[in-house]
Amino acid sequence: MIEQKLLLLGLLKEKPRHGYQIKKKIQEILSIFAGIEVKSIYYPLRILEKEGLVIKRIKKFGRRPQCFVYELTGRGQEHFKMLLTQSLLDFRRPQFSLDLSLYFLHYLPPATARLRLRARMRILKKIIRDLKSMIRNSEKTSSASLVYILEHNLHMVESELKFLSNFIKTI
Repeated sequence: MIEQKLLLLGLLKEKPRHGYQIKKKIQEILSIFAGIEVKSIYYPLRILEKEGLVIKRIKKFGRRPQCFVYELTGRGQEHFKMLLTQSLLDFRRPQFSLDLSLYFLHYLPPATARLRLRARMRILKKIIRDLKSMIRNSEKTSSASLVYILEHNLHMVESELKFLSNFIKTI
């Protein structure tokens, strides 16, 4: 819940938004990096409202029907800063889908294991190409924060590729 709370408060720190705008922003950009999927945005927003971190106002935009727009309270701004500083020092170990497979890898014939790991390496190489392309495009159009996230992901994927390249030689 800490990541979800940080995400919602951070998006509202940028500017007040209605629920659909928040959900769309998460789906467009942040779910790729944050690994957070929000099926219902309104339940967590109600919780934040009950905690006094956001307020909900009724707004009307042009001819559209009225909607609720959420914005940070002063308390919400302080809570956001606290969560952000805490998250920078959170050292939970990253989990990779590969780890569990490596634990049971000895149950596969070595030839099959090498074949599947090489297939994974081809996928990683495509991801690396895509990330590099996204970095080039984002440097021109997006915030520096997005570029940092893409570069961080690129280094992690490159690291896994290097590990697999060496690991395949041992099996």
